[in-house]
Amino acid sequence: MAGKSSKAKGLTYKGRPLVRSGPVLYYGSMADDYVAMLTILSAKEVDGLSIADKVSVQILSTDTELRPKERIAKKTEKGGLYEALNIASIWLSRMEKK
Repeated sequence: MAGKSSKAKGLTYKGRPLVRSGPVLYYGSMADDYVAMLTILSAKEVDGLSIADKVSVQILSTDTELRPKERIAKKTEKGGLYEALNIASIWLSRMEKK
């Protein structure tokens, strides 16, 4: 397909980008006011696959002028990746409306 430029899209969940770096997943765009940082705290083996068992969720401000501790708007721990992504999606939607 000469002449066509194709731009690879990364993973998304409910319309927001999802990027993984080791046990940490970033959910949302850095262009927005807030992003979610999901950290896999523990995992279990199920049929030979490693499944996230305990996940920490933090909603972080993207304001670079704030100190790291001041950037944390909300935080919780959930019992699985789906639950963690679900609450992160809800919180980010609410933060956009503020």
